[in-house]
Amino acid sequence: MSSRMSAFTTVATTILFVGLSGCGYNDLQGLDEDIKAAWSEVVNQYQRRADLIPNLVATVKGYAAHEKDTLEGVVQARAQATGIQVTPETLKDPAAFEKFQQAQAGLSSALGRLIAIAENYPNLKADQNFRDLQSQLEGTENRIAVARKRYIEKVAEYNKSVRFFPTNLTAKYILHMEEKPNFTVADEKAVATPPEVKF
Repeated sequence: MSSRMSAFTTVATTILFVGLSGCGYNDLQGLDEDIKAAWSEVVNQYQRRADLIPNLVATVKGYAAHEKDTLEGVVQARAQATGIQVTPETLKDPAAFEKFQQAQAGLSSALGRLIAIAENYPNLKADQNFRDLQSQLEGTENRIAVARKRYIEKVAEYNKSVRFFPTNLTAKYILHMEEKPNFTVADEKAVATPPEVKF
């Protein structure tokens, strides 16, 4: 009797493992980890950008102290962007993800205005420290774009697995996984409208 029970247990365990491997259990877990790693890189690059801002603001202030509103705007946007606590749980909350994305977009906008100030101050444009910081900022913006692209690709792969049959059953009923939010363009109409060029 015990050998029959042992045989039954072995067969049941084998069926369970074969069933789990065919239902995408491990693949879903792997994709979830890939998203967390890609997200960490996005956050890392945004932090790199935030770390450059105090030096950039100080350099601009030395040449353009009366541009107070713009300088304060950058400082406030940085404080707002770095004030949002970002955790892997953020990836499960579309509202928190949207808030993070809006704060980063606000900082990008404020930095754009700060960099534009340099056009009005030839001495600032010529300052080696400013040029170095501007170059580092441009490089960081490129790194952010690459990190976001990788994250977008990982989320797309994960979301397909969460939605496609039969892995959707594993995602929903066994792992309780849902689709994760992804980066979006803040104003899709503005992106779709070609810029007006005047001569």
